[in-house]
Amino acid sequence: MQSGRLEKLLEFIKNEPNDEFLKYALATEYLRLGDNDKALAYYEDLVNNHPGYVGTYYHLGKLYEMLNRKDDAVKTYETGMKVAREKRDNHSFSELQSVYNQLTGLYDDDDDY
Repeated sequence: MQSGRLEKLLEFIKNEPNDEFLKYALATEYLRLGDNDKALAYYEDLVNNHPGYVGTYYHLGKLYEMLNRKDDAVKTYETGMKVAREKRDNHSFSELQSVYNQLTGLYDDDDDY
């Protein structure tokens, strides 16, 4: 019953249309269900209207990568790293930096550092 979770989230968002957690949960659920367009719309809404919701940047960047939108992914990771640094969220910063470095070729996974 895959749509049950989605239906519940859609009901919740009707009552709390600006809730960033619900938007994030909807984006993630749509992505899980393979609806990349709706997932993208919710993730982009989050970075535009709730830029401090740090978790969005990693997932939006990964979605951009999946859609072969490398430049958008790079910009998303860069913005996410800036936001994470401002929030002193070292864990998120590290994750974003890692995917950014891999995407831009700043380091190779085979390197022994």
